[in-house]
Amino acid sequence: MTQSRFEREKGTVFLEIRETPLLWEAARCPKDGGLVFCYDHTELLTWRHLNVFQYQCEITCRLPRGKCRQCGHVFRVRPPWEGLSMHFTKEFEAFALVLMREMPVSKAAEILGETDTRLWRMLFRQVDAAYAQADMSNVCCVGVDEMNVRKGQEYISVFADLVRKQVIFAVEGHDKETWVKFVEALEEHHGHRHAITQVSMDMSRAYQSGVAENCRNAQVVFDKFHVIKNVSEAVDKVRRAEFRLGGREVLAALRQSQWLWRKNPENLTEQERARLDKIKDKNLGTAKAYQMRLVLQDIYRSAHAGIAQHRLRVWCRWVRWVARFHKYNLMASMVKVARTVEKHLAGILAHWKWGLTNAFMEGLNSVFSATKRKARGYRSATHLITMLYFVAGKLRLPQT
Repeated sequence: MTQSRFEREKGTVFLEIRETPLLWEAARCPKDGGLVFCYDHTELLTWRHLNVFQYQCEITCRLPRGKCRQCGHVFRVRPPWEGLSMHFTKEFEAFALVLMREMPVSKAAEILGETDTRLWRMLFRQVDAAYAQADMSNVCCVGVDEMNVRKGQEYISVFADLVRKQVIFAVEGHDKETWVKFVEALEEHHGHRHAITQVSMDMSRAYQSGVAENCRNAQVVFDKFHVIKNVSEAVDKVRRAEFRLGGREVLAALRQSQWLWRKNPENLTEQERARLDKIKDKNLGTAKAYQMRLVLQDIYRSAHAGIAQHRLRVWCRWVRWVARFHKYNLMASMVKVARTVEKHLAGILAHWKWGLTNAFMEGLNSVFSATKRKARGYRSATHLITMLYFVAGKLRLPQT
């Protein structure tokens, strides 16, 4: 460093740096490794550094350009303090990454006195560089789920290594072509499509086709969460249908009761438990559908797949038998779930063999929903995917 100065008007500390003759003893040509000499210097460049007390600090330097004595190649010498972004030092980038992991980028930009556009640009470079070095050679258990980018029909598909609990790929769309893009990315990072032995997913036909066409050794495991979610949604459809078609007594019993049917009995308050007991006495279809959900949840406590298979088939017959005694096709949504269970029985039973769930993916969804709310959405799917890798990809950051 040759000079430091403080400009009170700007509230900025400037550190001026120049190279020494020792630089040219160690520098070598990036093309052929030959000896180099100082050719000329660039214009004055500036890098944002960590603050000095409460004042902004910037490093200024006219970077030397070297020329190879053998091949004549001219190149700019990269300074040791420069991060992946030409405008920031390594230390500043590391601090910015810490802030962006904990808060919206716009808030981090406000604290750092930078624009969020420059911080996003820096984050893109850091994540791209770290993701390029990711090793997927040991990936064998994969979870896949769709994630809503914003209200409407815009989705991304997120793939995760369920052993190491990390996101390994994300792409726009939720059709079977996402699997083609996933296996391409997997093999670019030293993995292999046929090394995948288990895939946890919901009952999406597109995802099933993608697995069948691209990963011949993969056993599809239908996630327990999605099976229970389907029957919970069916219970709510029964409630709404019965509320719409029922008489005055039914309306009074079911009014503002939707949250009762979404909870398990052990999670009900005393007041909610008392109200639920009164509703059950009225022999409503909603109460019967709720009982079906609880029984299905209990089936997942079965010791092994043989018992579970028998109980699931009995459950499906029970649902159909009960549905016959209700008017207006009230239990149609529950019968539809029973058909779905029968159709996908092999994938559901694979849960007992592998013990695989999408719990990590669902946790990821909740974390990212909170992040999206804090940031009031992202500008594009690219921004969302980058933040997904940054938060849940377990990448080695910062890159230098």
